[in-house]
Amino acid sequence: MRNPLSERIVDIPFSGIRKFFDIASEMQDVISLGVGEPDFDTPWHIRDEGIYSLEKGKTAYTSNAGLKELKIEIAKYLERRFHVSYDYDTEMMITVGGSEAIDMAMRAMLDPGDEVLIPQPSYVSYVPCATLANGTPVIINLKEENDFRLTAQELMECITPKTKLLVLPFPNNPTGAIMERKDLEAIAKVVIEHDLYVLSDEIYAELTYQQDHVTIASLPGMRERTVLINGFSKSYSMTGWRLGYACAPKVILEQMLKIHQYAIMCAPTTSQYAAVEAVRNGDHDVEQMREEYNGRRRYLIHRFREMGLSCFEPFGAFYAFPCIREFGMSSDEFATRMLQEEKVVVVPGTAFGQCGEGFLRISYAYSLEKLKEALDRMEHFIMRNRGADGWQS
Repeated sequence: MRNPLSERIVDIPFSGIRKFFDIASEMQDVISLGVGEPDFDTPWHIRDEGIYSLEKGKTAYTSNAGLKELKIEIAKYLERRFHVSYDYDTEMMITVGGSEAIDMAMRAMLDPGDEVLIPQPSYVSYVPCATLANGTPVIINLKEENDFRLTAQELMECITPKTKLLVLPFPNNPTGAIMERKDLEAIAKVVIEHDLYVLSDEIYAELTYQQDHVTIASLPGMRERTVLINGFSKSYSMTGWRLGYACAPKVILEQMLKIHQYAIMCAPTTSQYAAVEAVRNGDHDVEQMREEYNGRRRYLIHRFREMGLSCFEPFGAFYAFPCIREFGMSSDEFATRMLQEEKVVVVPGTAFGQCGEGFLRISYAYSLEKLKEALDRMEHFIMRNRGADGWQS
């Protein structure tokens, strides 16, 4: 019998996150700081709108590109919050989460041999999506001394004649790093000089704690070079609703929509009706959740400092990325032992790229009560493995 599998698919590894949750599922009294998912319920007025749409029998397919009403509201939102304008009819589409938008953008834009620059540590899907789209992933290793921001110099050093697309994953999962306007202006200059395109994954755009997020699409000369991807999962605590969107120049969006037509048809109808309510009347919900995350973020950094654990201060998303090199363990060993010995789930930094070695991703999308208990256990683990020497109280 011939091999039924594609070599390309077989060669793509499973996510490095998965094994820790598999182990934890067999254990009792485990506290997880590993999941990148808000712990809040979807706000009631958003759920109620979804329920109302069902009661009214609004269960048919929408247009391939999504509800007109939703796209109009998203266009208003992007103008209001991030000062970038899109034609809802020709430059925007609704997708099944931001992940589908990433996949479609790469498939629409890449030919075999085209290089995709992917800063790491970053979300686990970029490299597989580039590979599946026949692109060649090229990794840019972000550095802790730069607060895990992408610099123009790092970008220039990786550009070749085959480079076509830059993934811009900020605010960043797993590090919590952000890019300020001045950082983006330097990147934009290089992108324009080398005639590149940008896939800007802004799913955490509403979760910044120092200043408002800036989209690179708002900078001069960048709107026509950028595919802006966002969604409802993180900002509105709508992970299971599976809804995102992509905004791009018409010439790119048309081809993305073609893929979407054949592969998906349309995003979930009920989710789209609920999202209209979210984007129209959900600013206060977002603000409340952001304030809660910020309190947890400050608590987490405070506890790390008490433990003497090195961690740059994250100003975006809901993750921290502490350094654990001092313990002489790999990230995987540290995470595995802490799960086995203290029943706390964290994710090794290497799940997000090899340059994540020596770091852990810790999510603070959990109640303060759970954070306190998990960090108490983590402190016990650190004290045992560090010893009395060098301990800071």
